This record gives sequence, C-alpha cells and structure tokens, in this order.
Amino acid sequence: MPPKPKITRSMIIDAAFEIIRNTGIETVNARTVSNKLNCSTQPVMYHFKTIEELKSAVYDKADAYHSAYLMNIHSDNPMKDIGLNYIQFAVKEKNLFRFLFQSNEFSGKNMTELINAEELQPILSILCEESAVNPEQAKIIFRSLFLLAHGYASMFANNEMAYDEQIVLSDLSLIYAGAINTLKGEN
Repeated sequence: MPPKPKITRSMIIDAAFEIIRNTGIETVNARTVSNKLNCSTQPVMYHFKTIEELKSAVYDKADAYHSAYLMNIHSDNPMKDIGLNYIQFAVKEKNLFRFLFQSNEFSGKNMTELINAEELQPILSILCEESAVNPEQAKIIFRSLFLLAHGYASMFANNEMAYDEQIVLSDLSLIYAGAINTLKGEN
C-alpha cells in the first residue's frame, strides 16, 4: 500500500489562499483547510500553531500575488496601469482585496508609513520617472492617486456595482494630471 501523501506547509497555505479567494477570510479555519486538502486537522495544526499564524502566512502570499497583479504594466503609462490594476483587482478578486486592505492589517500605522514602505519604492521610482518629479513630490502624487483608486476599489469590492473602465480612467487621469500640475506650479 503506498504511503499517504504528506501535507506540506506550502499546501496548507495554498489551500487557505483558495478558500479566502473563493469564500472570504471568515471561512478559514482548521476544518475548512483540512477538508480542502482531504486530510485531518492534525497537519494544519502541526504546521501552524494557531489559525492567526496561518492567516499571516496566507496574507504574505496574497500580498505577493497582489503586487505581481499591480505590476502587470501593458501601456506607455505605467501609473495609469497600476491604478487601473489596483481597481480591477478589487473587481475580480473581491475576497482577496478585502483580506488585504480591509482586515485591519494597517492598524496603528499612518499614511506616511504606508507610503514610505520599502515595497512601494518601485512604484514611486516609476512615478518619479514618468512624471519628472522628485521623490517627495512623487509621494504626494501617489497619495492622491492611491486614495482615489482605493475608494473606487473599496466600492467595487463591497458592492455589486457595474464597473465602467472609462469613468475610472478619466478620474485617474484627472487626479494624476491635477496633482502633477499643482506640484509643478502649473495651475
């Protein structure tokens, strides 16, 4: 008789990721993960001492997935693509968006800390180059774009709204151009 397949830490993270993606963070527990893997809860609890530890590992996976999604740039306007990708992620991956951005992960942080995060530096570099602004101006422009994009994304992730890409693009372009012109004194 062949040995039973071994359940790895990676398999558990992948299973929990798919559960969150399909039904939301609220449904992740040792039983739902073990059911997805067709095993007992023992392997889940062996690899993760608590469900919070598992959720943290899945958060890292979801964050990496989201970052790759954002950086799928396909035009000569990278910032437009990144903003649009952020909103489209919320439209297409509602549960992952809510898990990443509406699960109190940023508790106790402020906007400056978020914008100064190491993970954001590639986007800020693109913004500096694309807009011909300095790093501090790029942070201000990013903040304006992010707040608009996050507002749209939150509306789409939490409501059954019709997605109109032309309106979204128009608003992103308006905020982007307005922030650049204001910072460069071209009112």
